Amino acid sequence: LLEGYRVLDLTQGVAGPYCTKLLANYGADIVKIEQPGIGDGSRNAEPFAGDTPGPERSLLFYYLNCDKRSITLDVSTPEGRAIFERLARSADLVVESFPTGTMDEWNLGFESLQRVNPSIVLTSLTP
Repeated sequence: LLEGYRVLDLTQGVAGPYCTKLLANYGADIVKIEQPGIGDGSRNAEPFAGDTPGPERSLLFYYLNCDKRSITLDVSTPEGRAIFERLARSADLVVESFPTGTMDEWNLGFESLQRVNPSIVLTSLTP
């Protein structure tokens, strides 16, 4: 159903990753983008495989992020923004869950993304 659509996933926690998981279930190509050295907070959420805590052992994280590709990228830096903009050129949708205004502060709000890709859709989830 959604084969051929590319989604840039800048979400964390449960709601955003679950949203993009549903898109992946329907065939969208999801690229999860995590902050280097920090990652998604759900990496540290229980339950853990084998009851052994660790950022690569969270079953919640695996459930929410299976069928996604993943990269680390600091979009708050000029270099990270430039890379993100290159990714956005071929994306159909960006889903983010930062506090309101964060994407605009990084010059990655809707108007900025539309200059890079006029057909892009930006979806913002707030907790």
